[in-house]
Amino acid sequence: MAVDDNVELHRGLRNVYIDKTKTTFIDGKEGKLLYRGYNIHDLAEQSSFEETVYLLLHGELPTATQLDQFDAQLRADRDLPDQVLETIRLTKNAHPMDVLRTAVSAMSSTDPNPTDTSPEGVLAKGIRLTAAAPTIVASHHRIRSGQKAVSPDRDLGHAANFLYMLFDKAPDPDETMLVDKDLLLHAEHGVNASTFAARVAASTRADYYAAITAGISVLKGPLHGGAAEGVARMAQEIGDVENTEKYIKDLLGRRERVMGIGHPVYRAVDPRSIHLKEGARALGERKGQPEWFSILQEVTRVMEPYAKRGYYPNVDFWAGAIYHLIGIPEDLFVPVFAMGRVPGWTLHIVEQYAANVLLRPALAYTGPMDVEYVPIDRRG
Repeated sequence: MAVDDNVELHRGLRNVYIDKTKTTFIDGKEGKLLYRGYNIHDLAEQSSFEETVYLLLHGELPTATQLDQFDAQLRADRDLPDQVLETIRLTKNAHPMDVLRTAVSAMSSTDPNPTDTSPEGVLAKGIRLTAAAPTIVASHHRIRSGQKAVSPDRDLGHAANFLYMLFDKAPDPDETMLVDKDLLLHAEHGVNASTFAARVAASTRADYYAAITAGISVLKGPLHGGAAEGVARMAQEIGDVENTEKYIKDLLGRRERVMGIGHPVYRAVDPRSIHLKEGARALGERKGQPEWFSILQEVTRVMEPYAKRGYYPNVDFWAGAIYHLIGIPEDLFVPVFAMGRVPGWTLHIVEQYAANVLLRPALAYTGPMDVEYVPIDRRG
């Protein structure tokens, strides 16, 4: 039967609720974000990535003892199995997101029970992968650069250890703080495209590693995970603050996106962006590159007339500058995003397994109906 012309379409599934959740509350009009009920401003200013991961996975803030035990588990799970390191070596010339995706798949081969979809089993896998993802990203970068992978240092926190493994030197405390905050701010954000993909995979009862791989695959798309990389490229192309206004107006004249400006959900300021802006300014000053902040600040000024339509800087607007100033290669920006998002994906996978319903939306058919089949010898 042909589809009724009156079928209501929800292009992009915007404002379609697929289920209930206890993960994250987002109010796009107000610019409000809560992790498990806790305001992102409180977490960004007072918490750490490790503590926030515990909150996401367990639903409550840890005691000091619980946090120490959880942190010890994360530190213990950082080392990569030999099979995973060999997979990285074999794929070293691929894009870092492809290597991350492939290495995550390889992690399943070293899991004694990869198909365990119980809440306890998935949380254990999520902790393991949260710990191992930075090692995968850093090891791949060093291997592809002709250098030896740096083993994790259990005496360092999560963010500090990533920088240590990436650069093979003691991490700068200020840079460590910024990376920690960045990972915290990226840890979870509702049913975005990559999270939806992970939930679709989980809804089929695919195993945890398959669901995470689906999320990573979708995050690679530039319309989802590429904003920080695009912001860094835009700032480099502008080159000087005096060029900013013409550059942005030319971009808008061609009906192209201003990377890092606007968000599919927020019509107010992205609350996450507030906590990286000052860090980007201070880091540029310390690095002797204040022009980065000046250029991006001028971009926001030029875009002010569009703010009433929801075009405010998002979290990746300032993250791109921070990554660049720290010295993180541009093609690692999205893998760093993925490192932070593993806990959020894990939480949604747990929820989807518990929901036990196959996600299977419909499409409104608009093609021809009941076309007569013509044998091949009578065609043409």
